[in-house]
Amino acid sequence: MKQLFKVRLILIVLLTSTVLSGCITPVENATTQPPEPTATSVPTLAPVTIAETATPAAGSQTLTIWLPPQFDPNDGSAASSLFNARLEEFSARRSEVRVETRIKEVTGPGGIEDTLLSAGAAAPLALPDLVALPYETLQSAIAKGLLHPFDGLTDTMDDPDWYDFARQLSHVQNSIFGIPFAGDALIMVYRPEFIEEPPTDWETALLNTEPLSFPAADPESLFTLTLYRSSGGAVADDEGGAIMDMTPLTDVLTFYYQASQNGLMPFWLTQFETDDQAWAAYDEGQANMGVTWLSRYLQNPPPDSSATTIPTADGIPYTTATGWVWALVSPDPQRQELAAQLAEFLTTGEFLAQWNAAVGLLPLRPSALVAWENSPQYDLLKLVAPSTQLAPSTEIIQTLGPLLEQSALDVLKEQTDPATAAQNAIEALIAP
Repeated sequence: MKQLFKVRLILIVLLTSTVLSGCITPVENATTQPPEPTATSVPTLAPVTIAETATPAAGSQTLTIWLPPQFDPNDGSAASSLFNARLEEFSARRSEVRVETRIKEVTGPGGIEDTLLSAGAAAPLALPDLVALPYETLQSAIAKGLLHPFDGLTDTMDDPDWYDFARQLSHVQNSIFGIPFAGDALIMVYRPEFIEEPPTDWETALLNTEPLSFPAADPESLFTLTLYRSSGGAVADDEGGAIMDMTPLTDVLTFYYQASQNGLMPFWLTQFETDDQAWAAYDEGQANMGVTWLSRYLQNPPPDSSATTIPTADGIPYTTATGWVWALVSPDPQRQELAAQLAEFLTTGEFLAQWNAAVGLLPLRPSALVAWENSPQYDLLKLVAPSTQLAPSTEIIQTLGPLLEQSALDVLKEQTDPATAAQNAIEALIAP
């Protein structure tokens, strides 16, 4: 009898343990959370309708996506709530699919690119299905053979509801290697108390004696590159090699020289190498106009400031943009198909209209501007989004950036005249 009692007791314990273990939910994404962006004037967001969650069927599949900390779906922000709801809706519509997220830095040891490179050969089963990558890393990962194209898996980029630069963002080597979900662009921030009408062209800008803060010593020279391209300057030949045109480059450097003479571009700009340094000068009142990234302004707009596009030679809005895409990692055709469906679901106009507004990034679809219609930033975004052009490739920037930097510094420091500085840059480019 005692032996029978012991057997029954063991069975009860085993059954209880099985039931309890089925109730335990594993903790995911146990990583350090970044501070939530302090975005202001964010549009009111419509709730996302969540379908009734279905019970996963036998033989269910798990899709894994990797994201950097700024897009952590568990940081408690409005953007993360929207993202989580979207993932739940995707799984609810496909009862056999479950989505897991992992948070990783993009670069550095243990980052997304580093892990993809090591896991691809040593542990292919540990690879994710989708990764969120900035355009710069997308190019590098493609060159290393770490990603697969979406060609034949989706026609979402054929949708007319994309801005031109978003289409540029998705294509590398004539294939669709990314489905865009967020953008960023250079803009000009100013204080209306001192700048009643922000300049839209160089001639008007030169009438201002207020300094325009920008990182003149930036090795990538994105502001100078933007002005050069807006003036018709080419950056690549038919084979993709870096080139520069004498006339538009001289025009930009002449504008810099004139701006240095009237105080628009004072000598101290030559000390700034980063956007953070240039922004600090604006934030501290050293300048009342400044060039910075749209995301900085949207996520934490100074109460005394407004924003617009940067001034160009002809006054036609033009700026440089970059962005983020969903990239395909899994080599398995069936998983690729599911991952492509998930990427499409995370980039519909309806969803991006809400999520871009909540996260404070540039909308990639005209329909996504709907969420901003009642926001003070609506006019800004309506002006910026259609006027953006994707930044040149990393190779082009690495080649031209330092040459443009040196020519700008030479002019701003009055070490040479604009035409000579332009000629020196072009000769340095073509030198063997």
